[in-house]
Amino acid sequence: MIQSTKPLMFLTSFLFVSIFSVAVNVQAQTKSKITLTIDGLKNKNGQICASLFASNKGFPSNGDNAIKSGCVSITEVPVVMSFDNLQPGSYAIAVLHDANNDKMANRNALGIPTEGFGFSKNPTILTGPPKFNDAAVVLAGENTNINIKLMYLLGG
Repeated sequence: MIQSTKPLMFLTSFLFVSIFSVAVNVQAQTKSKITLTIDGLKNKNGQICASLFASNKGFPSNGDNAIKSGCVSITEVPVVMSFDNLQPGSYAIAVLHDANNDKMANRNALGIPTEGFGFSKNPTILTGPPKFNDAAVVLAGENTNINIKLMYLLGG
């Protein structure tokens, strides 16, 4: 009887480890999604462009360093857009109301933005853009919803 118990215990342990390994592997491969709800637009001219950054490199103004970016036409307010297939981690998002469709953050002669803009976590803007950590959100689950309120420094 003792000899027949050992194979059964081994088989039970093997099955438990196998099932646990599969569950961990499936969880590790789960991709996440960030859905943005962008509000506060002054008008429906142009498009909304958003850039997703995984580090402070280039944030918020150098879109070449964004891991994902995209623009959508403004058909209704608030504007909803999303970034799919993301790994868990910290991300910061910069949003631009590109009112004239030139895919640039237009500024006046003093360097003040002439179009609406916003960031994840809606940080207070005093004298310059926020740091990555001030706008970073942690993506841990499958779906994360982020509300961004646009700001217009010169009336928009």
